[in-house]
Amino acid sequence: MPAFAARVIRRPAILLSLVVSAFAQPPPAPPTVTGDRIEGSLDSTSGVAVLRGNAEFRDPGMLLKADEIRVEWAPIATAPGTYAAKATATGGVVFTRGDMRLLADRLVYEQSDGSFTADQIRLGRYPFFAEGDYAAGTRNELTLTHARASYGEPGPWQPTINADLLVFLEGERLRSENVAVGIGRAQPVPIPRFEQNVRAPLVGAASLSGGFRRSLGAFAEASLLVPVLPSIRLGPDIGLYTSRGLMFGPAARYSDPDDTGRLRGHLRSGYIRDNGSKGTDLVGRPVQEDRAFVEWQHEQVVAENLTLAAQLNWWKDSEVLRDFRPRAFFPVQEPDTFIESVYSGPNYFLTGFARVQPNNFQVVQQRLPEIRFDLLPIALGHGFYERFHASAAMLREDPLPTGPLNPGPRAGRLSSDRVDGYYALERPFAPTNWFTVTPVAGGRITYYANSEGGVRTGNYTRVLGELGLDAALRASGTFDYRNPAWKIDGLRHLTTPRVSYRYIPEAERGRDRIPNIDREAFSTYLPTLGLGDVRHIDDLHATNTLRLGLDNILQTRDAAQNTRDLVALNIANDFRFKRRPGERDVSEIHTELSLMPATWLQVDVYQSFAPQSMRLREFNSAVTIRDGRAWELRLASNFLRNQIEDYAIDGRVRLNEAYQAVTRLHYDVRRRRFNEQIYGIAHNVGNTWLVSYNVSLYSGRRRESSFGFSVRVDTVRF
Repeated sequence: MPAFAARVIRRPAILLSLVVSAFAQPPPAPPTVTGDRIEGSLDSTSGVAVLRGNAEFRDPGMLLKADEIRVEWAPIATAPGTYAAKATATGGVVFTRGDMRLLADRLVYEQSDGSFTADQIRLGRYPFFAEGDYAAGTRNELTLTHARASYGEPGPWQPTINADLLVFLEGERLRSENVAVGIGRAQPVPIPRFEQNVRAPLVGAASLSGGFRRSLGAFAEASLLVPVLPSIRLGPDIGLYTSRGLMFGPAARYSDPDDTGRLRGHLRSGYIRDNGSKGTDLVGRPVQEDRAFVEWQHEQVVAENLTLAAQLNWWKDSEVLRDFRPRAFFPVQEPDTFIESVYSGPNYFLTGFARVQPNNFQVVQQRLPEIRFDLLPIALGHGFYERFHASAAMLREDPLPTGPLNPGPRAGRLSSDRVDGYYALERPFAPTNWFTVTPVAGGRITYYANSEGGVRTGNYTRVLGELGLDAALRASGTFDYRNPAWKIDGLRHLTTPRVSYRYIPEAERGRDRIPNIDREAFSTYLPTLGLGDVRHIDDLHATNTLRLGLDNILQTRDAAQNTRDLVALNIANDFRFKRRPGERDVSEIHTELSLMPATWLQVDVYQSFAPQSMRLREFNSAVTIRDGRAWELRLASNFLRNQIEDYAIDGRVRLNEAYQAVTRLHYDVRRRRFNEQIYGIAHNVGNTWLVSYNVSLYSGRRRESSFGFSVRVDTVRF
């Protein structure tokens, strides 16, 4: 044994530092080894040593532990005169490199190139756990044969794959061949091969639900999307209903494997030959037996300044999603189909937009297409700013088809080719830092060609002018008030009185020449004032309106966010010098109030009332109380005179680490009934699946069953 090795003090833990002299080409960094017992020689040119008991072999970026490690030195063929160690570990082998930890019966590590081979391995690399018969790896790649991998810790409910070959590539890529995908010990879905990001989900989306509804009978629904390419996951979406039949359709999700923000989308579809009671559609026509739907959504960043978004919703009848996919139907009950691309210039936006009508049961303001240019406000000098936007659109609107609920004669199509432009000048004045006033003068020119559906046909040009101003006064005050219980550290009150005025005379000009396509929608809020901001330009009305508003915010200091809003109160109403039929000279007073005194309490209130009679027209409120993750309760109300008066309660209580109880109650005061009651239990299984058991009771709905029971399984983290 060399002299330097003989001087090592033999204790339960022996540290041997190997320092190799420099060569013409730098040798590998010397490893560090330790062990309870050393047998043999550790000469860095020809020594062979065996370390037993707590044996360790350290190389930069890696650590090898085992019951026994045999260390040999061999010359490096590509670097004459240099030597590298070869470590052969057996018994309780633990190999760690980066975020990978590998257990094996036997492992051989080559210091010269950082490669290794191992037998009967188990591997952990977040979020995967894998095991296999054999492993071979380099610094940039790891290959497992006859491998079994699970997403997360192995368990009976974890998503798993079996593969003849499983390869972890540089850049956190995963590739496998001859794969079977499933849950736990069952892998019923074969896949020839796939490749994806290690950090991306093993299974793109999975859900399973079942239960009973009177309208559907006993039912079971399942969806499973598996990765077939790094960016694409495909699978079936299936529903079996004893009173209706089998619904089946392909589904998919896709995304950029390296950046989901640049590209992502999904596809869902279904077809069923419905043998149950189908009822009628929105216009009273009988729903046919063949029922289907297709839903597609797409978002993409095409280039640095160019985005693309698209959405397709084709329903063969108006009730197909309501009957079979209510969770997708009720949030958005009017299907929309469009494509939009936006180019962002230095100070402008160029937008291409198209909206079509693939369904025959709804009215859609189609754009075939519309091109729009928006110029951001630009300083012209001497304090003036200009604003401009223009658009060209081919507009179409087909009438609603006739039926028992639409028995009148079928109205004709509305159409026009429209070119529209708006230009305005603004000149802000700020005599002080707390007061600004901005006069506005603008004009809008709209040209209609090929019009169809107006009282009078032919081309028409409308020219409108606008005068107005916007003024704001800003004031603030601070108060040295502290309340540790509510975590209030001082108060700051910001108040901003606002005045806006717009005069747009003769805006109703040419109404008999303009097809009423972009028309005003029903709303209980104050309308948009500015001529350049109005979207319903085919349905304009003369405006001579003064709007008064008062905005208030109360804030306190916050260690995490610097400031925290405690109260927000906004009040506004209009004085109309030019009124439509039925309007009063003073509008309702609109009030919005938000109280956020603590993280566990939030109160939101909106109301409007007529100042002439002090009669409440609308009142909506929501009170949310929560205790961290333990429980949450939300109380809400909606009131619109002569139309809506209801109350809702949403509650959640965490029973333990795995279970929580949920409920939703919706009570209709005008009809004196609970429109909706839902009582359920949610079960977290292994932090991977969320199983929900729900009982639903409905009253008054035309198509939904009065009773339903469902069990639904959704993915939590993959």
